[in-house]
Amino acid sequence: MPVPSLDTFKVLTFDVVGTLIDFEKGILDQMRAVSGRSEEELSDATIFASYLKGRELYHERSSEVFADVYRHVAKEFGFPNSDADADAFQLSVLRWPAFSDSVAALKRLRKHYRLVAMTNADRSAFSFYSQTLGVPFHDSVTYDDTGVAKPNPQFFAFNRGRQSAHGYKQSDILHVAQSQYHDIGIARDLGYTVCWIERRQGLEGFGGTPEPERLTKPDYHFPTLEKLADAADAAFASARQAA
Repeated sequence: MPVPSLDTFKVLTFDVVGTLIDFEKGILDQMRAVSGRSEEELSDATIFASYLKGRELYHERSSEVFADVYRHVAKEFGFPNSDADADAFQLSVLRWPAFSDSVAALKRLRKHYRLVAMTNADRSAFSFYSQTLGVPFHDSVTYDDTGVAKPNPQFFAFNRGRQSAHGYKQSDILHVAQSQYHDIGIARDLGYTVCWIERRQGLEGFGGTPEPERLTKPDYHFPTLEKLADAADAAFASARQAA
């Protein structure tokens, strides 16, 4: 079955953390600033492995539990582990940076599509990320709204119902994400057309994201959001010329 052209979609749904917000940089910068450990002393992969274990243990609201995630990592590696250190890490989560192309690319994509955030972050954390991204979204679904986190299919069902209330069908939606584990695999299984933004292209492993059981082949595949925006602009320009 041929992949629909980018100009045929009406809605882009986005994973936020990892696709638009560079949480890996945020985690590493804060961990290294507090610990004083260089990459030569403690590799990124080692930090991420401990972080993922901590996040699995403390999987609730992101604006509340990252102090405990930090304490887990700090205990394992002997980092400073005072309440002030844990609180500083919790606050840093709200200040994670956007990828360099996110803000401009979202502005371009907003000219063509309804933009919907689908994030495992809670509503409080998402409000910070939305501001960091320039408040680009027409709608948003968070952990607080669904009570579950992706890859739980209920998260996608909640958003599908929400968008149907605005007159959009599943076939109108292109789901855009970095995480094979949280997004690409389950969205494809549920029948969505998917676009993989492979932020870690050329890097080993899966970084701060859990490893999926299998890699899912996406319908669209770009290394950056900017490249998706380029392709969307070209598709809509071509459609106008053909009209």
